[in-house]
Amino acid sequence: MTRSFILFILMLLYVFDAGSEEYRIQVGDQIAIMLPGELTLNKEFQVDRQGRLTLPEVGIVQASNMTETQLSETVKRTLSSIFRDLSSLQVFVSKRQLLITIQGYVKDPGEFTLRKNASIQMALYAAGGLRLGAQLNRFQLHRDGEIITFNYKKFLDTGDASFLPQLVSLDTLFVPASPKIGNVEQDFDPAKLADSGDAAEDKKAIKVFGEVIRPGSFTAKKDNNLVDWLMRAGGVTRYAAISQIRVISQNKPQILNLKQYLDSGDESLLPNIVEGSTIFVPKQEEEIKTGSNTVYIMGEVAKPGAYEGKNGATFIDILANAGGPTRFAESRQIRVIKPDGSTVRFDLTLFTEGKMVGSLPKIEAGDAIFIPEKLDMNEKSWLKVTPERAVRVIGEVIRPGRIEWSDEMSLLDLLAHVGGPSSQADTSKIEIVTPISINQSKAYTFNLDNFIKEGRPDSELPLVRAGSIIRVNNLPDDPSGNKSGWIHQSSNSSIYVFGQVGVPGRYRFTEKMHFLDILSAANGPTENADLHNIRITHLDGKHARVSKLNLALFFETGDSSILPDVQIGDTIYIPEKNRNWLDRPKEETIRVLGAINRPGRYTFDDHMTILDLLAEAGGPNDNAYIEKITVINISCCNKQARIFNLSEFSRTAQLQDLPVLRSGDTIYIPSKEESTAQKIRQSITDIFQLAGIAALIGVL
Repeated sequence: MTRSFILFILMLLYVFDAGSEEYRIQVGDQIAIMLPGELTLNKEFQVDRQGRLTLPEVGIVQASNMTETQLSETVKRTLSSIFRDLSSLQVFVSKRQLLITIQGYVKDPGEFTLRKNASIQMALYAAGGLRLGAQLNRFQLHRDGEIITFNYKKFLDTGDASFLPQLVSLDTLFVPASPKIGNVEQDFDPAKLADSGDAAEDKKAIKVFGEVIRPGSFTAKKDNNLVDWLMRAGGVTRYAAISQIRVISQNKPQILNLKQYLDSGDESLLPNIVEGSTIFVPKQEEEIKTGSNTVYIMGEVAKPGAYEGKNGATFIDILANAGGPTRFAESRQIRVIKPDGSTVRFDLTLFTEGKMVGSLPKIEAGDAIFIPEKLDMNEKSWLKVTPERAVRVIGEVIRPGRIEWSDEMSLLDLLAHVGGPSSQADTSKIEIVTPISINQSKAYTFNLDNFIKEGRPDSELPLVRAGSIIRVNNLPDDPSGNKSGWIHQSSNSSIYVFGQVGVPGRYRFTEKMHFLDILSAANGPTENADLHNIRITHLDGKHARVSKLNLALFFETGDSSILPDVQIGDTIYIPEKNRNWLDRPKEETIRVLGAINRPGRYTFDDHMTILDLLAEAGGPNDNAYIEKITVINISCCNKQARIFNLSEFSRTAQLQDLPVLRSGDTIYIPSKEESTAQKIRQSITDIFQLAGIAALIGVL
């Protein structure tokens, strides 16, 4: 239901209100203004003491003693200077109220807004009621400079409302104080006077004070014992030390253990109380508790102190009576100190989790329970953790130091407690040294990266116990720093990069890295690097293995399967371009022979064709017989020769006719003298020469 709808309902109620004469607006009334679409006007405004309304944007509008119709016209006329469309404007009285001021002997004097028919009694209730000492028969009502005095007490005695005047807006109700009240105001409580005893000035009175409900002086009576006098004083408080009550009787002081009397019922233990005796009940904090059945609890508990033990009381009972451990308590290291000096350790955390083997420690009279304070991570003193229950964490962690150890913790719990590895930590080789006996320790190397990546169970974590040492090594900051500090890293964590790279040397390598990572760490290949003939030496076990890599082909195709799988200990060599061909074995070259401009051995890549080799060798010379180029393929099992017609290929451009070449093959380009046509022409020439000679001989 919207606010506008509620205001509309209020308007309808007032339209059908009984009465022939239209109501005139009074000070304190609540006026509702409704103008659809204007949030600043769709609300209620109260008529102030001057009879005015303060409207947003237009300011003050006089409203007192107007009818609703007159006020609506006035508001509409005022708003017309700001708003163009006021056809939907509605102005009506939503609440008829009184603005009354209440002064004098009331609890909360001030100005109050009351409903229209509020009475004097409702006005007093709004002011918090009358104060003790108000003069009820001389109430005053101030109205328009006139004072009306009326007797409010008669109304309280008879209930006749005719004794009370009717309230109107701007009335001031004044409640005077009784003339019997002095110049100094003081609370008077008869009950307190009675509680202070009935013989305040009698020297023979029995004086009872301290931790009792109503201390005071009481008239001496025969046959009243100590318990009777304590009852006269309302009994002892919860803080009373009833085992240390002090009594002075006949100028002789003595101490009474009231608890002993209550436990035994032996009245002979009660002292003789005579006239003028004094009884003092001290606080518990003012005494030192001791006894044959006392148990002491100290340290981080809510209420440390000495507690009276009872048969059957357990460790948990005593801890609960002391309010339990505080938020600063180290509940894993609770110690029970026996009277003979021996100590029993107890882990409350394990007990609450149901993991403790055994039972609660037995508490006997004279035992002391000590709950130490939890260690602060910023604590400078390491002496709070003894060596036999500490683990030392050093290296690249957020907060290295000595950490208190608990048997249910694991290596991951410990690393989390010290803030985890830092950004420079080598988490693939965490070193742990754990003592297994007094004079023997065992070393472990743990790969945290693999453990998390493979999702291994906690049972595969290395053994850590009190006395262990955990070292988290650091990674190099950058390649140059790694190179200069290579001596600090072991060989079994390094890989070697030589040849045409920016920074050749020895680099840290982890299983998460691959070939391009190492190449990037070495600042990449130089401009003289031969990317087609990279060599990688793999140390697989006892034997070495060499693989070749055409890195240029990877950049052309993006095929990551071309990249080799490098491991720790491998060596990467990137040769220089245009090195002497004699350095290359015959299996890596192709021989080009015959009628060629530059015969010789040439480096061959798998992406090259016979055309590339012929072009690199300067092409066939003028005497080349290009129709019968011979390609000799060399393989392990079958050697074969093929004929390639370069002249026909130049006319057809059929790429499938190009012969397949492999490293180690030979290309031979014959000369024209070796062609059949040339031999036939030579034979014909020889025949003609012979015929010519024969004819010449015949003539001769």
